[in-house]
Amino acid sequence: MMNLFFLFNITQSTPNKVIFIVYHNEDDIINLKEWDTLDINNNKTLTRMKILTELHGAPGFEDDVKTYMESEMEPFVDEFIYNRMGGFYGVKRSKNPNAKRIMVAAHMDEIGFMVTNITSNGMLQFTNLGGVANDIWQGQRLKVKSRQGEEISGVVANIPKHFRSGNEGAPKIEDLLLDIGSENSEEVAQRGIEIGDSIVPDTTFTQLSEFRYASKAWDNRYGCLIGIELLELLKDVELDFDLYVGANVQEEVGLRGARASAELIDPDLAFVVDCSPANDMKGKQNLSGELGEGTLIRIKDGTMILKPTFRDYLLSLAKEFGIAHQYYVSPGGTDGGEIHKAKIGIPTAVIGVCARYIHSTNAVFDIRDYEAARKLLIESITHLNQEKVEMLQYK
Repeated sequence: MMNLFFLFNITQSTPNKVIFIVYHNEDDIINLKEWDTLDINNNKTLTRMKILTELHGAPGFEDDVKTYMESEMEPFVDEFIYNRMGGFYGVKRSKNPNAKRIMVAAHMDEIGFMVTNITSNGMLQFTNLGGVANDIWQGQRLKVKSRQGEEISGVVANIPKHFRSGNEGAPKIEDLLLDIGSENSEEVAQRGIEIGDSIVPDTTFTQLSEFRYASKAWDNRYGCLIGIELLELLKDVELDFDLYVGANVQEEVGLRGARASAELIDPDLAFVVDCSPANDMKGKQNLSGELGEGTLIRIKDGTMILKPTFRDYLLSLAKEFGIAHQYYVSPGGTDGGEIHKAKIGIPTAVIGVCARYIHSTNAVFDIRDYEAARKLLIESITHLNQEKVEMLQYK
């Protein structure tokens, strides 16, 4: 019987397909087979978007997000690994005994708050978890998660116009009060709420137009979603390297969970998938994110400079496969800022999207940008081989 081996090389792609050639030997092509790697029903993606963005996941309280991600990823991975901070990764193993390790990192947490005091008349005082503006919360709906796991909605107190003197300034977060409808502190306790409980915006995932949506937590449930769908799209593809796809904790409070994950995996390369602020409300601004213009090529931020060879690798794929993309520069940072400094250095690139009004109750984003990011991530992963990994590491 003829012995066949299968060497999967991507040779051509269309917007919805990646084409692989199956070899009998290195000189003899015997079959051409197509995998429809982008065959994820749009309704399935939207359902995942809704579930992920509506989950409660303040920094340090990411368990609900982790549980959902594990359930979605489990059919497509060989095992899960965990660090002691709460981050986790699904591992898709290669048959290559000397396989390189490629990391795809999201973060599960969203900006939120923590209860710091319960007043005698049943109001909740809180402090922020993550970077938020002080002046956008009055009158907004938030929800607190009780010790029993119940989510209880409330409204941030504000002074009606009738009672204002005209001298009021923007309050500090610590001066705000969340009104959950309780009459006293005893009633709050009976409802299972205690100091230290977490609070997030109470926002429903909403379609605004054909391509644009509003939700809380698109930063960074975008990354959680793209990680799930990356694994599903690659379920029938044999890779030449071990692929680690997962998410870190506590990114919004100082990139705290990323280093633990990087040291656990010790990857040869890393891709960070994260959402960044768009600044296009008054028209296009230079290198600061525009909705509908594609995935972000983040060349510089406050924590990392994209390595030129990695930049050129992403750009060449985006141009070859017609993927909408835009350069991006940010004063902020991502988990890439910690990952790329770990161990002896881990070449890292961010494949991102932008959204308006992040770190608030409602972010507005364009699903076409997500689709472009997903396409670029797929091409970036499937075009890697040992030679390219080493080039990105050392050149």
